[in-house]
Amino acid sequence: MSAQTHWLYRKQNRGKLWLIQYLILGLVLLPELFVHHHAHFPGTDFRLDAGVGFYAWYGFATCAAMVVAAKVLGIFLKRPDDYYDD
Repeated sequence: MSAQTHWLYRKQNRGKLWLIQYLILGLVLLPELFVHHHAHFPGTDFRLDAGVGFYAWYGFATCAAMVVAAKVLGIFLKRPDDYYDD
């Protein structure tokens, strides 16, 4: 038997996977258009959190920030490969 590449890694499936990803994103954001959002601080002029898709882009931005912070911490906390051999 020859070893086949997993279907997720085949080049002919990449376009389909991107399309599926965009469809899922659209389906997740679609209810946002029909829901009334309340601001967290109603007495102020800060209404950013009442916008459509706020939690989607806020979650993405904080996740990306955590990845960047982990990379920066890795620079300072990294040990040599032979650290435990001593």
